[in-house]
Amino acid sequence: MSRDHRKLRVFHQAHTLTLAIYKHTRDFPRDEWFGIRAQIRRAAVSVPSNLVEGNARSGEKDYLRFLNIALGSACEVKYLASLTSELGYARASEWTAVIKQSDSVVRQLQRLVQQMEQSIAEQGTEGRLR
Repeated sequence: MSRDHRKLRVFHQAHTLTLAIYKHTRDFPRDEWFGIRAQIRRAAVSVPSNLVEGNARSGEKDYLRFLNIALGSACEVKYLASLTSELGYARASEWTAVIKQSDSVVRQLQRLVQQMEQSIAEQGTEGRLR
């Protein structure tokens, strides 16, 4: 049962967030290119990538595992965006928007994870009743 990641609003928002992260980290200080800049970019790319891979998996438990990985990466992006703002590596207004975007992605992924956990639990209950 393959799902289509393009039908998920959270996928599109995660993709947009990734593009914003790349844009706003372009002018980071050179001494951070292999530190925070690299880490926030990896974490940002991980979110939509895990949504794509999870949607390609056939089982719901496998899908849930990838959703949880995406959620962890989204939380990492949110923290690193806040840290970046506090360190003053970019204009505060730019990072305020990025932090809001990352918070939205985190909330959507949390809801999606809850829905999948509930669906898996209900399927398990139905199987035991038969």
